[in-house]
Amino acid sequence: MTCTRCGSPLSAGDLRCAVCALPCPPPPEGESPYRSVARVLRCEGCGAALTYDVHAQAPRCAFCGSVAHLEESEDPIEEAEGYLPFTVAPDAARDALRAWLGSLGWFRPDDLASDANVDTLTPLWWVGWTFDVEALVSWTADSDFGSRRSDWAPHSGQTPMSLRASLVSASRGLSETETRRLAPGYALESATERPHAMEGAQIERFDVQRSAARLIVQRALEAQAASRAREAVPGHRVRNVHSVVLPKRLTTRRWAFPCYVLAYRYRDRLYRAVVHGQNPRLVFGDAPYSLAKILSVVVPIALAIAALVAYVLLRR
Repeated sequence: MTCTRCGSPLSAGDLRCAVCALPCPPPPEGESPYRSVARVLRCEGCGAALTYDVHAQAPRCAFCGSVAHLEESEDPIEEAEGYLPFTVAPDAARDALRAWLGSLGWFRPDDLASDANVDTLTPLWWVGWTFDVEALVSWTADSDFGSRRSDWAPHSGQTPMSLRASLVSASRGLSETETRRLAPGYALESATERPHAMEGAQIERFDVQRSAARLIVQRALEAQAASRAREAVPGHRVRNVHSVVLPKRLTTRRWAFPCYVLAYRYRDRLYRAVVHGQNPRLVFGDAPYSLAKILSVVVPIALAIAALVAYVLLRR
């Protein structure tokens, strides 16, 4: 459907047009833009909402390992419109983790890649929005361009902005930094309406109402507009950049993205790592350092500095 006033596309669940705020027509009787889900597992640590599975023997959060409790919800919960498939097999994810551990540099333990053992490997789908937008960005700023005898000169202007598939994370189990690192490796064209069979997989749920989701997307859009406005200001030095974005067409989609969360053990300590579900070269997480190697570099430098300071003091 499209808005009858401005022509911008309407997404399922919208109460108002995202561009002109015209109230959307109600759905036909008996139809709902959401599929009601009454039960979710709520993590007591990071707050992530996961799909409730009656077969789970010991419900623990796949993101942080904390205990999850069953939460009853009377409100309908948004569903992902597309589930991206896993193209990396579990064994390949383990191999990717080991290769990553072996590439972390000299300050890591020599036996890290060979002695690390994977305790758990959990495939999961984390959730996020993408938005496509065509907008007009109006901006004002000061810059050194055309300033003549002054340090600054005022400028203003308008610049068009077009974004495709800009990702905004809705995950509470993965940090924003982690989702930014995962984002480039996904092929949105591979998505299906339902998740494929994946043993032991967990699915994160969207955890905000539609109105709150719109605010999150709007903030991301404003941040993109501010960046685009700064690029449009002439000159080398710029200050006091202010921008306003006027969307012309804005569409939002909800996705579930695949990844593996692994807990591995090294010398009786557990560490967490994340492997991309479609690109095994994207791996990141926690890893130990070798204290002996760090000291072998720091101690000689400290001794050299101390000797130099003592020499200078004795010369006085």
